[in-house]
Amino acid sequence: MALSAKVFRLAEYIPFDVIYDKLSNYRVSEEVDGITVEKFFRDLNYSGNILRAEYVYDEPVEIDVGGEVKTLPRRRYALLAFTEYEGNIYVIILEKKFRANRIALQLSDILFIRRDMVLEAYTTHEILKGLHESNPESTRVIYFDNVDIPNIRKLALYGRSLADTNLYSRYLEHGLIWYVVFEHRETGFVVGITRNMIIAMFSNVTTDEFIDFIVEHLIPLIR
Repeated sequence: MALSAKVFRLAEYIPFDVIYDKLSNYRVSEEVDGITVEKFFRDLNYSGNILRAEYVYDEPVEIDVGGEVKTLPRRRYALLAFTEYEGNIYVIILEKKFRANRIALQLSDILFIRRDMVLEAYTTHEILKGLHESNPESTRVIYFDNVDIPNIRKLALYGRSLADTNLYSRYLEHGLIWYVVFEHRETGFVVGITRNMIIAMFSNVTTDEFIDFIVEHLIPLIR
């Protein structure tokens, strides 16, 4: 099963010791739908320009118990990693898009006491285009968006179709590259990346290896 992550950037610079203090001192226990839910961070560790933490939070869920629907807390866990690059602080959230977005909003509240300070990070069409064209044999999938053909929202190239340079050129005339799956030349990892920095790791790696790969090879792609 692929590992998923999304990268965000902080709208303002915060030193790592301040982030560490805010997260380590954060613990919330509240009543929601008649049950107690908790939120807190644990296993904070700062090493090699990366501050890692695990976010633990409860979500109310409805469960059928002997024919009676009850609301119970379901505990969830999400790994986070903060890193600095060229004067900006980025946060990697190892979750799928919708959960990562919700956690980013909560982080904004915790760090800044407002909800508009943890922002989406972006790379560009040109950078994704360069990833493919620098080593086209390594590309597995390309998706195009902003397509100007009526009634077509996205175009895609898979497998052998990627070797058809004429087809690739035609698609470039009609859209922008949104998503690329490629084999990273240096590590051999197979990874997918979108322009808004949603990342899927298809190789068998640990979460620490995934985070290190994002920090070293993908965050420098952000513009």
